[in-house]
Amino acid sequence: MNEILFKKYSTPESCPIRHVLDRIGDKWSMLILLLLEESGTLRFNEIHKYIKTISQKMLSSTLKSLEEDGLINRTVYPQVPPKVEYKLTPRGKSLIPHLRNLVAWASTNMADIQNSRQNFAR
Repeated sequence: MNEILFKKYSTPESCPIRHVLDRIGDKWSMLILLLLEESGTLRFNEIHKYIKTISQKMLSSTLKSLEEDGLINRTVYPQVPPKVEYKLTPRGKSLIPHLRNLVAWASTNMADIQNSRQNFAR
């Protein structure tokens, strides 16, 4: 076995892509990041309105995870009722071109992927 490859991929600590994919590879993170990139600053309910199929609990959890990784910024305004806004950080903005490339690749290849899946199931 190639020791360099083993060392590179064998543990989460030595494989940074695992950490990134764990965060953005879930069902909602990429959608939220792309939405914030297109819309700028959004409030929680606005994000929920755009992504109708996400539960409020999952949206809250995903936003916290993205904030924890420094991909989005959460600003709380001291007023009644509380106003909370989310926007991309510079780190989050630096990820967007890569996500856009993945979206373009998916758009180009989705029909072929679906055909492959149907053929595989036969």
